[in-house]
Amino acid sequence: MIRMATQKDCMEIAKLLWVIFEDMELPLLKKISKNTLLDMVAECIAEPTYRFGFKRGLVYELNGEIAGVIFGYPAEDEAIIDEPFRNVLLKNGFDPNDNLFVDKETLPNEWYIDSVVVNQKFRGLGIGSALLNGMSQTAIDAGYHTIGLNVDKANPKAKKLYASLGYQKVAELVISDHQYEHMCKSLTIDSLEK
Repeated sequence: MIRMATQKDCMEIAKLLWVIFEDMELPLLKKISKNTLLDMVAECIAEPTYRFGFKRGLVYELNGEIAGVIFGYPAEDEAIIDEPFRNVLLKNGFDPNDNLFVDKETLPNEWYIDSVVVNQKFRGLGIGSALLNGMSQTAIDAGYHTIGLNVDKANPKAKKLYASLGYQKVAELVISDHQYEHMCKSLTIDSLEK
């Protein structure tokens, strides 16, 4: 079942997101311990404007457990999505400029899928595709005609999934010193049936 994320999901979501943080080799992981960073991210998830704020996320729940999560937002929100994390860094005595994410990720006028992750034990069940389609519907409901995401060039399996759902490469970006392809999809009601 897909549902909106809630504030009660914060720590469980933070733990799932950790997989992405490690894959991206985010520099902050070398400066702050895993438990402290998880606590800080979980605290921020309770803030609706955060990039991983509960109001920006959908979860796929299976047998009472969060099997996967996806976060998305309008490209124009990119300027404000990390303010809650900066505030938590400062509150905990860390440099507020040492953010998790520092690179621009979105293209203008798109609904951006920031992150999608499926718990390893639930992979291969179509949960990622269901979450991507759910976020596409969220974007359509918000009046967007284009949805975009970034895929690490070192992750051809993910790129294949996105391409199978109608996403096409439109640009290349560097995020956290990794090469990414920016892929977009035009949104219509019919595009959700792919």
